[in-house]
Amino acid sequence: MKKYLKSFLLVLFALGYFVAAQAQDGAANANTDVMRSNGKIYVVMAVVVTIVTGLFLYVYSIDKKISKLENK
Repeated sequence: MKKYLKSFLLVLFALGYFVAAQAQDGAANANTDVMRSNGKIYVVMAVVVTIVTGLFLYVYSIDKKISKLENK
């Protein structure tokens, strides 16, 4: 379990680093300002977070099932 937690934290850190690096781009601010003013950026981020969370849960459940089969 610790192995998976370390991997998850590493991926989360890398994702955060990537997002912070992308935030430095000045050309993309025009598009995000329009989405922020309409409130749509929050909907987009909620959908992205939901999809990523679902993928992590799916991979975790598949890993659990495979481990269970390997132990048989």
